[in-house]
Amino acid sequence: HNSYGFTMWMAGGGVRGGVSVGTTDELGAAAVEQPMHVKRLHATILHQLGLDPNRLSYFYNGLDQKLVGVEHVEPIREILA
Repeated sequence: HNSYGFTMWMAGGGVRGGVSVGTTDELGAAAVEQPMHVKRLHATILHQLGLDPNRLSYFYNGLDQKLVGVEHVEPIREILA
């Protein structure tokens, strides 16, 4: 598990096919172009489900929590159809 550079794919749900965003170094060890936090992936999925990722919260352990954290996060628009 390498949190500095990894590959993933998505299909369906309004995701454009054949799109690649960002690159890693020659070893695949770290992102060198367009590094993104996993919160942007969460925001993208919530957006495609019709939910506002920056407003959605859930009650856990006595606090309102947000999947994308407290700072404003944008979906990964480059992959949306």
